[in-house]
Amino acid sequence: MRILLQEKETGLYFKDVGRWTPDPAVAMDFLSSTKAIDFCVTNKISGVQLVLKFEEQLHDIVLPMVTDRRYHGPRPDAGA
Repeated sequence: MRILLQEKETGLYFKDVGRWTPDPAVAMDFLSSTKAIDFCVTNKISGVQLVLKFEEQLHDIVLPMVTDRRYHGPRPDAGA
């Protein structure tokens, strides 16, 4: 399985900082979804989604991504 970042608006895949490609085969493959999300937060990349590509599958799994890390911890009213 490959873990890729895809720009929602254009459908292009992340290749390197400032570089995008239409070819998922040459896109950057992240070690985990957490690493991909952390990379986006660190590099202020937004408007992307995670794409899980499987060699034997006919369809990809596309996951929406939120990179806003301002919120940390449970809501104040949770568990009340």
